[in-house]
Amino acid sequence: MKFNATSRSVQGSSASRRLRRAGRVPAIVYGGEGQPLNIELDHNEIYHALRKEEFHASILSMQLDGKKGDNVLLRSVQWHAYKQQVLHVDFQRVAAGQALHTKVPLHFVNAEVSPAVKLSSNVITHVMNELEISCLPNDLPQFIEVDLSNVIAGGSLHLDQVKLPKGVTYVSHGGDANPVLASAVTVGGGADAADDAEGEGDAQA
Repeated sequence: MKFNATSRSVQGSSASRRLRRAGRVPAIVYGGEGQPLNIELDHNEIYHALRKEEFHASILSMQLDGKKGDNVLLRSVQWHAYKQQVLHVDFQRVAAGQALHTKVPLHFVNAEVSPAVKLSSNVITHVMNELEISCLPNDLPQFIEVDLSNVIAGGSLHLDQVKLPKGVTYVSHGGDANPVLASAVTVGGGADAADDAEGEGDAQA
């Protein structure tokens, strides 16, 4: 995906306020071998780009001052407290041979054909909606598909039951190396039923 950016020489809070009043968004590009680069973006363009899931989990091609710039990854976005307004954006440079650490969304499929839903009228809850991973830029997936077709009533689906794309590894930061991604619970069972389902899934694992 591509986005347009313009070099920004003036910094500071007052300069940023002037940019925002003019329909522009201050941003920064950091990392890699280059120095931090201050840029500005068109608010409408970046606002609509941020509404697309793939913009958050793709290598982005920055067009700087009308020319091809760095390949970058979206790192953080600052939003106005109550307006639909983007206040600031951070990007990180991407080097082809350097591993990335980032989060990608999970896409859950086939819940409706699982034994839990089809035979037992359970509801499958998504315990995690994104996964932190490590991979080389060329291996970065836009999402990871999670197949729920084999989830049974009261059961859980763990990470080790999902085939990660080639070159992609899960980053646990010292936590659970095999987290629950989804659980099947009885309709109206509430939190206790969800806890029981997760506990049963852990026991089966």
